[in-house]
Amino acid sequence: MTERPQLDEIDVKILSELQKDGRVRNNELASRVGISEPPCLRRVRSLRSQGVIKAITATLDERLLGYEVTSFVLIQLASQARGSVQAFEAQIASNSLVLQCWQPSGDSDFLLKCVAHSVEGMHQQLLQFSAMPDVKTIRSYPVLGLSKDAPLPIPTPNPPPPLQND
Repeated sequence: MTERPQLDEIDVKILSELQKDGRVRNNELASRVGISEPPCLRRVRSLRSQGVIKAITATLDERLLGYEVTSFVLIQLASQARGSVQAFEAQIASNSLVLQCWQPSGDSDFLLKCVAHSVEGMHQQLLQFSAMPDVKTIRSYPVLGLSKDAPLPIPTPNPPPPLQND
């Protein structure tokens, strides 16, 4: 397990501001969190190098780009042998309409978030999944609407280490 980075109040403020607006300029970010520009830039670079900030991206509207159908798809494989799982993952990795691929616990091996231009397009995608080797069962859950889309809750700052008397 990866060790959790030590975050102070300023780091937490930086992360919160970047989740609101990933395009904020360093001078504005520094002003918002109450520090000068050079240490703000150093902190952002440090958070990136530690992997806390994975990427700065734009969130696109699927429907405005023609993807009318979003569906969550549970896949169960007939075999959980390493080769079967890796072969499935390789095929999913090359499918641009699969946005996310998770490995949940329980009776399904994969949970996919998929988009399609139409119901027929989603149907064709499900047929492609069923034709993959070792796919045993498929359950699809078309999305009717999105009720919540929140940013990641940022943990509270780590307390500073106690001073030691020498």
